[in-house]
Amino acid sequence: MNANWKNRSMSAQDVVKNIPDHSRVFLHGASATPTPLLEAMVAREDLTDVRIYHMHVGGPAPFAEPRHTDKFHSVSLFTGHNLRTPIEEGRADFMPIFLSDIPGLFSSGAVPLDVALLQLSPPDSHGNCTLGPSVDAARAAADNARIVLAEINEQCPRTHGATVVPLSSVNAFTVTNRPLHEAAPPKIGPVEATIGDHVAAIVEDGSCLQMGIGAIPDAVLMRLHAKNDLGVHTEMFSDGLIPLIQKGVVTNRRKNVHPGRTSTSFVTGTRKLLDFVDDNLMVEFHSCDRTNDTALIRKNDKVVAINSALEIDLSGQVCADSIGTRIYSGIGGQMDFIRAAALSRGGKPVIALPSTTSNGKTSRIACTLKPGAGVVTTRGHVHYVATEYGIVNLHGKTLRERADLLISIAHPDFRGELRRQVAELRHFDMGPH
Repeated sequence: MNANWKNRSMSAQDVVKNIPDHSRVFLHGASATPTPLLEAMVAREDLTDVRIYHMHVGGPAPFAEPRHTDKFHSVSLFTGHNLRTPIEEGRADFMPIFLSDIPGLFSSGAVPLDVALLQLSPPDSHGNCTLGPSVDAARAAADNARIVLAEINEQCPRTHGATVVPLSSVNAFTVTNRPLHEAAPPKIGPVEATIGDHVAAIVEDGSCLQMGIGAIPDAVLMRLHAKNDLGVHTEMFSDGLIPLIQKGVVTNRRKNVHPGRTSTSFVTGTRKLLDFVDDNLMVEFHSCDRTNDTALIRKNDKVVAINSALEIDLSGQVCADSIGTRIYSGIGGQMDFIRAAALSRGGKPVIALPSTTSNGKTSRIACTLKPGAGVVTTRGHVHYVATEYGIVNLHGKTLRERADLLISIAHPDFRGELRRQVAELRHFDMGPH
């Protein structure tokens, strides 16, 4: 690669001049959000009618501010904290979609992308940049957008797998040297710790893990240090996985898909995590239509999928993307992995959640879901459910048996009322408890 490649660099303001009116723009997300390009785009006063497709946006989301309603329209494919209010107020949209299906929107032309706004690592001697810590749907965006615009960040980790974006395919770029967006490790309290104990107890040697971000997945990981030959095939991971890899607990030796490698679609966490994946041949990044392909995941044995929920009803319906009608996050990869784990030989799909909301005033295990709540995992797909009061398996259980099992892991303060409600609703004789 010619050492003078930086001569093509221009200011962020000049890069975003390539965005036409009435265009569809993909915005790279999470740690890889190209904030300088995003800010420059929002600062353009001559842009109109731009639709921005994105997942979680690291840092601020200025395009969703009320004063920019005429210029930009946000379409969240997975919602973060900075888009919840705009969606609730009708100034932005949310698309319910499996994470595994998002790349197909762009590759099929169902959503014809005009522009991909990306953050890339610097090119190597062959002129190849990488998508850094976030491949997910950015792979399909980079391959299918008419115009590729990039922030090439000196601090963006160079990652391996299906991450390459040749510099020659980038229409315009700016060069920066700034820290990426980080996510601080969550605080693990006694509730999360106890849930971690229950879930870790069913993880066998040789299991292949999928876990999300948050206190409960981290609590589970902290309790796996005595296990052997674990594998990881996941849509994302955070700092909590690093000690297990470094200690040799995670070897990936028993995986049938990408054996010997930790497979992921993106990572989000601290600089320690970004440094860990930088030029690490043992971590492979792939598009989320591959990491979340049920047919591929199930080829691994003993898949343990650990996912969270906002609420679960006594029939086993899992709400994970909304609080009533208010969109909170997204469908993401929960169903992809819950189903794949169920189909995996010896697999265990797990939904883990605290028994109550943070203030302790509302049970997360409810007789029925809140009006308007979205069912992300159906009652036909749910298997293990864990709270701080235990872990139960609903697979193959009747509605009556499910109610009894779920009430047994509800907070004691709510068990009596749940029994009364389900008895009235289903005409069950729940018996004395």
